[in-house]
Amino acid sequence: MTLALELRDLATEIAREAGELAHRRRREGVHLAATKTTLADIVTDADREVEALIRARIAEVRPDDGFLGEESEADVGVSGITWVVDPIDGTVNYAYGMPAYNVSIAAVRGTPDPQSWEALAGVVHAPALGEIFTAAQGHGAWSGETRLAVTTDTPAGALLATGFGYDPSTHDGDLATVRRVMPMARDLRRSGSAALDLAYVAAGRLDGYYERGLKPWDFAAGALLVEEAGGLVSRLEVDSSRPMLIAGGRAVHARLHGILSEKR
Repeated sequence: MTLALELRDLATEIAREAGELAHRRRREGVHLAATKTTLADIVTDADREVEALIRARIAEVRPDDGFLGEESEADVGVSGITWVVDPIDGTVNYAYGMPAYNVSIAAVRGTPDPQSWEALAGVVHAPALGEIFTAAQGHGAWSGETRLAVTTDTPAGALLATGFGYDPSTHDGDLATVRRVMPMARDLRRSGSAALDLAYVAAGRLDGYYERGLKPWDFAAGALLVEEAGGLVSRLEVDSSRPMLIAGGRAVHARLHGILSEKR
């Protein structure tokens, strides 16, 4: 078994356990622990508990690996492998009782920098929806026994997804971007979970996705799903405070990239 497959299988096992914990805590009732960038950007006790579980399980099996999580301090490690984790992606959905939340776990080779790492494995597990999406470098993207493939034909226009930042000062710019992409769109979706949107692109449920301001843990696993399903993922303005991520099948990606890379 290749390293990528070993890491995928470990990530899948851990994501299932972490997802069950998150789902159980949701049934018991959500307790807000803190806010982050704004009052709307929340952290629950479950976020922290789930991340601690994931980190502990990885350390038991691969103690030399690095770790980059949303809710705890980064650890460089010595093995050259880093785990990039969002314990509950879609926390606002989670807090409100909406099922579009997930556990996102990726394993990458290299530094915890998306511009230089090599993604080896990724898992997006949505426990409330009963779905798990997995990918290993060179071995495709899967949902159970079904191999995933991005859409290649959008005669009625592309079904796109996006997200908005929590900072109200960014909303006008995000809405202006929506106006720019709508001429190529069949319609637009806004789920509140970047990792799940990327998994849906990989599964052909969405034709494309774009969003500004994502953190590495938001897209590490989902981006590999898209790529292993035959799609493309790219980032624009990577040196800015809010880089743009674009994902989709080749034709949709090219059209989005052309629109979003235009200077305004």
